[in-house]
Amino acid sequence: MNKNRSVTIVDIAEAAGVSIATVSNVLNRRKVPMAEETIRKVEKAAEELGYRRNVMAASLSRRKSYELGLIVPSFTGYYGRFAEEMERKAHEYGYHMSVFSAGGYDPDMEKRHLDVLLQRRVEGLFCHGLAMSPDSTRQIVGVGTPLVLFNAWNWPEDLAVGAVNLDVGTACIDGLKHLAAQGCRTMFYLGRSQSYATNVERKRGFRQGLSELSDEVLYASQLDVDVTSYAECVAITQEHKADDGPIGIMSFDDMVALKFMSAVLEKGYRVPQDYKIMGINNDTISSSCYPQISTFDIPYGQQAQIAIGLMLRELGEESKLNDEQEPTLLPEPGVHEVRIPLTMVPRLSTQL
Repeated sequence: MNKNRSVTIVDIAEAAGVSIATVSNVLNRRKVPMAEETIRKVEKAAEELGYRRNVMAASLSRRKSYELGLIVPSFTGYYGRFAEEMERKAHEYGYHMSVFSAGGYDPDMEKRHLDVLLQRRVEGLFCHGLAMSPDSTRQIVGVGTPLVLFNAWNWPEDLAVGAVNLDVGTACIDGLKHLAAQGCRTMFYLGRSQSYATNVERKRGFRQGLSELSDEVLYASQLDVDVTSYAECVAITQEHKADDGPIGIMSFDDMVALKFMSAVLEKGYRVPQDYKIMGINNDTISSSCYPQISTFDIPYGQQAQIAIGLMLRELGEESKLNDEQEPTLLPEPGVHEVRIPLTMVPRLSTQL
């Protein structure tokens, strides 16, 4: 270790073989159930590494800032709507939410956001899985700031209090089953590789759905709309059409579904007779176009409520949740991931 660098709780966690959250709980004397052996390991690691708590920072932290941070990849579509819901929920519990956009994965902007969050002494941070890298996130949790992730599949569990993820994988499975029930025997997933883990999770659901429909699907494949144009996608789907029935399309989101449907109609094919198309997100466009697009509705309020609830529990303010008329359904302590189910909204793009 660089002797000129201050020891952080990340270093202690690695030395003690425990999570960052556990180290934070021990050093801040939080009333969280922990084994005596775990407490001793953390205290011993802190002592051996020469950890010295910043008394001034600790004093300041006791004067609550009631400031929370939220980082999203952008303000478009789902991200903007979720940010609005998070701001509203934070306000209900007496907190202010500072919202930042990652600006298209710009490393310099990511660093500026990180600096601002540290300067503002945010009491907790919420971060989308595509909005900040795990390495950058370690910097802020390394100074004791609790982190709650959302839509961050397969992130290291030691980084965060928990992850509140939309169950888009199961949505894709349900979408394929709906398409099969409507007579589709040729299936395609239209994905966006630039959305990384979000796209991977949808593809996982697509593959799982195919395995469950192995006796019903004659041909299936995946196309990347970041690489192949929508017109080319239409041509490819026609080339591999396995029977005389309609072609089933499971799209990354409603915008991809709309753009593909426009290309289909431009080529003279019919929806839903020749193509049955599904999206995800239930954006306004899905119900404003014709034919209206079948999709999956996202429970923004539920996802935001659980994310805020996890943070309040970590900050020792879980009692605030008891004031709700409907109690927040938080996972048991120690459960890292919560998966939020999506609700199918069938429309004309898949059924007459």
